[in-house]
Amino acid sequence: MADKTELARRIYDTAHITGDFTLRSGAKSHEYFDKYLFEADPELLKHIAIFLVPLVPAGIDALAGLEMGGIPIATMLSQLTGLPLLFIRKKAKDYGTCKIAEGGLVKGRKLLIVEDVVTSGGAILDAAKALREEGAILGPVICVIDRESGGPEKLAEAKLELKPLFTMSELKKAGA
Repeated sequence: MADKTELARRIYDTAHITGDFTLRSGAKSHEYFDKYLFEADPELLKHIAIFLVPLVPAGIDALAGLEMGGIPIATMLSQLTGLPLLFIRKKAKDYGTCKIAEGGLVKGRKLLIVEDVVTSGGAILDAAKALREEGAILGPVICVIDRESGGPEKLAEAKLELKPLFTMSELKKAGA
């Protein structure tokens, strides 16, 4: 992929759909970015991760991929950066290890949360609370798409900085 504009156009063409949708936040929308369409395309997923690498700050001990959409992105990013990966559940299992985070230790590690699409930031806030309770130190949060629906502001209230690869406006402009 030659540049970020080309990547934005490719994401838009692959994942932008229209109709009537209810978002995780409960908000209604007539357009939707079906992240699974871009995450299921190995070449597109690889290029997304390549462009996310510069958003990973120095000093991060591990990536924290959020269930379910953040996991493929974080996995590819782990391959490119060499950083270990934690798989973060929406809620801890009530059997087996009963962990919220699978794949390694949380306590005392500086984690970078990886998400696919952010609307209100609710899933990230839930994960951040659980990770902090486990003793994690949280760095910034990265995502592929910020829907520009209040997520960065909500995360800032919890002392989390969102670094999106693209905003919804940027993707729409690239797709126009």
